[in-house]
Amino acid sequence: MGIGKEMTTENWGRICDGLQSEVGQDAYKNWIQPLTFLGVEAGVARFNAPTSFIGNWVSRNYSDNICALFASEGENVERLAFSTGGQMPKKPVKATPKATVVATGSPELPGAPLESRFNFDNFVVGKPNELAHAAARRVAEGGPVTFNPLFLYGGVGLGKTHLMHAIAWEAKQRNPDARILYLSAEQFMYRFVQALRFKDTMSFKELFRSVDLLMVDDVQFIAGKNSTQEEFFHTFNALVDQNKQIVISADRAPGEIDGIEERIQSRLQSGLVVDLHPTDYELRLGILESKAEAQARHYPEVVIAEGVLPFLAHRISTNVRVLEGALTRLFAFASLVGREVTLDVTKECLADVLRASDRKVTIDEIIRKVADHYHLRMADILSPRRVRSIARPRQIAMFLAKRLTSKSLPEIGKQFGGRDHTTVIHAVKKIEELRAVDSQISEDVELLRRMLEA
Repeated sequence: MGIGKEMTTENWGRICDGLQSEVGQDAYKNWIQPLTFLGVEAGVARFNAPTSFIGNWVSRNYSDNICALFASEGENVERLAFSTGGQMPKKPVKATPKATVVATGSPELPGAPLESRFNFDNFVVGKPNELAHAAARRVAEGGPVTFNPLFLYGGVGLGKTHLMHAIAWEAKQRNPDARILYLSAEQFMYRFVQALRFKDTMSFKELFRSVDLLMVDDVQFIAGKNSTQEEFFHTFNALVDQNKQIVISADRAPGEIDGIEERIQSRLQSGLVVDLHPTDYELRLGILESKAEAQARHYPEVVIAEGVLPFLAHRISTNVRVLEGALTRLFAFASLVGREVTLDVTKECLADVLRASDRKVTIDEIIRKVADHYHLRMADILSPRRVRSIARPRQIAMFLAKRLTSKSLPEIGKQFGGRDHTTVIHAVKKIEELRAVDSQISEDVELLRRMLEA
């Protein structure tokens, strides 16, 4: 049986008239008008939407209205299905989204879907992320906050999105009436472009400036987009003037995002800027232990041999998502083939992941790069001289060697002029302490790390 488009196109026209009355002209132009009606088949009304975001939003918020209006036209429509790009889905599925970040009260605000697993309870805290975690907790509690905005930045898989979702979950739980909006910078831009297209910027302004907590992910996306930046700047100022909280995330620090206007960079830096550092060994091991406990509930028959988790924590160092994915693969593999997860099995099962994660930075490269940065000779770094102008760069080099290579402490000490491993421990601890209180040291370490990993 074909799709009854010929029989229902006229019906759809009358349904649109009804929808304009029910949802209002502005909502109709933003959400219903962009849809292309494709027809009805087996109780499913099918549409093409310009983006999946619009399709999901209409399904969540207007499906009951649309189905009821179809019924008034004598059409039995039980659910809606949306495709994008002009292609119809073969098997339409009624949208049953995960928890969605919307504001309660009026008006309702569309946002990105929330992941229930991204909450504070399962966020593993360690030295590289403890400040970001503490700041996110403070914002989520809803009390007075001395920093606005909270700006979180760091590479892929370091926990930015996890903390953003956790803030939304916790804030909503503490205050169900709070108007909370979490979305990506790309979605912000899309909504703004739609408002310009339909000459409805006032509704856009009212929508985004009426929230209690605005969270924008991946703000680097608006770099170079001048009109969007202009509106973002005014939205930012309006919310701050109302003492409303803003949380922003990006892959770089505000001052390092090319194409962002200087006044916006200044605004983003006016609150608390927190770098989520690459994970250290202890944090990676803690994450693996936490995830292994969760996986064990699904695979109680799987046995992980001693030494496997420390091995993974050493070998997969730059991306927590890769680390978690590797562990998931191990559990699934062991369950399917009925084998204990030993080191040999781990190396066999994760050969491709381990090859991709092999660290390429050498201690010689680190020493050379640090020496160049501080206008020293490599021989100075390796020498026994203890003057601060040499000792501090030497400690930074040891710190980077611990962070960026898989060498043991004795091996690192040996390559730094035959020093004892306790000297390396002292150097690492000293630099960790200085990074928290000395912005110049922190900037130097971060710059060197990025140059070495580039």
